[in-house]
Amino acid sequence: MSAASVERPHDDRPLIAEANRIMDRLPGNRVEIIGGQILVSPPPDDAHASALTDLMVPFLAAGLHGAETQVLQGIGLWLPTGTEDYAIPDFTLVDADFQEQLVENDCYDPIAFRLVLEVTSSNYQTDLRTKVAAYASAHVPVYVIVDRKHQRLHVLTDPDKGEYGSHHIHAPGELVNLPDSIGAKVTVDVTRILNAGRPKRP
Repeated sequence: MSAASVERPHDDRPLIAEANRIMDRLPGNRVEIIGGQILVSPPPDDAHASALTDLMVPFLAAGLHGAETQVLQGIGLWLPTGTEDYAIPDFTLVDADFQEQLVENDCYDPIAFRLVLEVTSSNYQTDLRTKVAAYASAHVPVYVIVDRKHQRLHVLTDPDKGEYGSHHIHAPGELVNLPDSIGAKVTVDVTRILNAGRPKRP
């Protein structure tokens, strides 16, 4: 494990300073920096939240929120793709001692992350393209995408040189076993997750 870096003043980090100002002005929005670009995502809808809750259930049932690992939402992941880059995944599985891996700006070293997961919103291309390269560059072992627009579940593994060597796409009706590397057997019901993520409003 790598040692945590000392927090730097945000005045010396102009993009982070601006990102934090945006967060102050637009509470509820998610602000990230990827590839030296500030990305602002609107607050998630209720179906997005429902899908995340349904996704947590098998992780919790498998005992992954405990002494060895933690199941968390909305914590920062420091990225190697730029000097101020970071992402805030919807859902993460991290080592229980992740707080010892603080880098800066409430973001943690990727070494602590076993899995990241995104549920797509209106900016779905960010999750399906931009973040694929970012998380692979950070060597996050497993990246899962709940693609609400195209009604698919993506499971990406084997990161190397900024891309994932394995990318499986699953359709409704499938039961998907996530890689054993996360630390326990977790099966995702694709239909259930996609139905939970389907907006209920007309």
